[in-house]
Amino acid sequence: MAPQETPPGEDRTPPTPSPRVAAFFDLDKTIIATSSAFAFGREFMHNGLISYLDALQLSLAKSSYMVIGQSSEKMDSTRDQLTNLVAGWSVDEVGRIASEAMHSVVTPAIYAEARELITFHQSAGHDVIIISASASQLVEPIAKELGIDQVVATELEVVDGRFTGEVDFYCKGPAKADAIMAMAESHGYDLAASFAYSDSATDIPMLEQVGNPVAVNPDRQMKKHALDNGWELRSFRDPVPLLTMPNAREMGIGAGVVASIAALTAGGLWIAQRSRGNDGDRSA
Repeated sequence: MAPQETPPGEDRTPPTPSPRVAAFFDLDKTIIATSSAFAFGREFMHNGLISYLDALQLSLAKSSYMVIGQSSEKMDSTRDQLTNLVAGWSVDEVGRIASEAMHSVVTPAIYAEARELITFHQSAGHDVIIISASASQLVEPIAKELGIDQVVATELEVVDGRFTGEVDFYCKGPAKADAIMAMAESHGYDLAASFAYSDSATDIPMLEQVGNPVAVNPDRQMKKHALDNGWELRSFRDPVPLLTMPNAREMGIGAGVVASIAALTAGGLWIAQRSRGNDGDRSA
């Protein structure tokens, strides 16, 4: 039998599939106006995992992060501090606390602009991925709240259901870029058509992997790099990302933070005044 001919005007060439597009989102100061690593300190204290002093130190570190951000070296120091803190904790208990505290701690801190942008990408058929240096046990409840199925985050070593204090995978800087390239290969993402969003200069390697990099609430180095390279800049302001007056839920730790800062300031002034007085005595 002779091969069947294609009727005139009919094209039997298989359609070219549309490129698969991804939108990669950093978490802290990009999706949420806080630090996911520090946000649960009060809840860990109330559940007996840390002392009031530990919770206060976490709150102070969070306040510093919100005002001045974190350098690469500071991120490493924070990682070491937190992994030492959680050594021996039950993974299930941490997951339970994070999930139960979501609506009181994290949900109010989610930027409305980020929610809208995530919804836009999902409606466009794009895969949305959170890629964060925070531990996966803290990131996954936030992703679930936002209807995001894929998370790439720092993985802490677990033995017999408890954290050991070691890190299996640190999702920071170049590691984020490597993770994006690996996902592009395994999921067939067209990175030239994909998007990435972050505030921090440590994520420049990640944003450089996509055709649509966006600097959100950028720190100084990220803003300079974005302007130099023609990247889009966006400002998310709802909720306001910097320090605000504590509400009723935050008064316990918030008051302690204010008191500690005041005490440290007063102590510094007293030492300075005493030093000047002693200098005057010696010069008399």
